[in-house]
Amino acid sequence: MGMFTFIKEAGEKLFGIGEAKADPAPAAAPATKPDLTEVNQKAGKAIEAYIDSMNLKVEGLDVGYDGATGTVTVAGIAPDQATREKVVLCCGNVANVTQVSDLMSVSSPEPESKMYIVVKGDNLSKISKMFYGTPNKYMQIFEANKPMLKHPDKIYPGQALRIPAE
Repeated sequence: MGMFTFIKEAGEKLFGIGEAKADPAPAAAPATKPDLTEVNQKAGKAIEAYIDSMNLKVEGLDVGYDGATGTVTVAGIAPDQATREKVVLCCGNVANVTQVSDLMSVSSPEPESKMYIVVKGDNLSKISKMFYGTPNKYMQIFEANKPMLKHPDKIYPGQALRIPAE
């Protein structure tokens, strides 16, 4: 799939600005500047855990994060194109992520879906009309974005959605 851009301020709040959520330091420990490599690794692990929480199974999943550029690199073997695209969306729909470098492969190749960035005033019916010519296929878009979407009315500006072929 390649490189995808996302809106930095939109998405799941998995880690703080530029750093992953960490266990609180013991009271007696001196305050030290966090190691950037460790922070990036924790952020990558947080994104991996988020993907896992969506029940998206990828063989050999490897997620890396570069806080300096806001880039996530994801690799592994997805069982199908839909899972691959959902993993990319999980990576990109995280606050502070601006790009996703997709290095994944697919066991069963299929045509790629289109990607769409939600803007203010959008709803799935409006997006359905834009891509399919009818607002009545909004559930097709909703189903294509599960489990990241929990309800068809719960989308937000800046969120990336996959729009499958008809």
